[in-house]
Amino acid sequence: MKNKITLQQMKETDDKITMITAYDYPTAKLAEQAGIDMILVGDSLGMVVLGYDSTIQVTVEDMIHHGKAVTRGASDTFVVVDMPFMSYHISLEDSMRNAKEIFQQTNAQAIKIEGASPEILQFITKLTDAGIPVVAHIGLTPQSVNVLGGFRVQGKDQASIDKLIKDAKALEASGAIGIVLECIPKEVAQLITSQLTIPTIGIGAGINCDGQVIVSHDILKYGVDRLPKFVRSYQNFNEVIPQAIGQYIAEVKQGAFPNASESYVLSPELRTALNLEDA
Repeated sequence: MKNKITLQQMKETDDKITMITAYDYPTAKLAEQAGIDMILVGDSLGMVVLGYDSTIQVTVEDMIHHGKAVTRGASDTFVVVDMPFMSYHISLEDSMRNAKEIFQQTNAQAIKIEGASPEILQFITKLTDAGIPVVAHIGLTPQSVNVLGGFRVQGKDQASIDKLIKDAKALEASGAIGIVLECIPKEVAQLITSQLTIPTIGIGAGINCDGQVIVSHDILKYGVDRLPKFVRSYQNFNEVIPQAIGQYIAEVKQGAFPNASESYVLSPELRTALNLEDA
């Protein structure tokens, strides 16, 4: 299994880090089989799996439930689990308790936290001291989307660029083992990446990050209607799955499924004893 030392080495040797979201056992299992470096159990599960309007409704219990499934499916992959909305914007004591529950119960290798406020920096330091690795997240932080004014690109003026760089450095100093950079200009991501010793993982942040993360349902076009600008799809499950289910429906209706080879049968002797005709 890759660990934070391995990920650090990947940055130093310019070996791009690959990360994908997974929210269940089979997706995690297949991602590990494909050779993914990291898996994120993102609070995006609220929208792509649970059908919520945003990540705001996701709970600690949701993250633990899905995190457990993912680590069971990908036991040899570095798994990061999101701390959901308002699970750490509370007292330090309560935040630590929630982090402990998520980290301990899911058997993940790290947790992910959005933001870089003084309280968040203190929290990361405390978690690091306690032995819980933290992946930070700046730029477009979905849990703060209402404060940010919607899903908009961040870091488009000098003041916000300076703040992003300052926040990234502060997060590194606080003990974060990596930082997700979401929806920022690629030049800003390059600046941040070049000034940090820890890996950066981009999502809508261009090619110059140390790695990339993407939502599995987006790259598979699985149950999603609209895709962000930064997503490249590699399959279209929106077509494949209805076609497969549609074929199943048709064959059941036509009496073509199940056939003889897909059915269990009695022995000829027992059929005779029961006066059953061959079918």
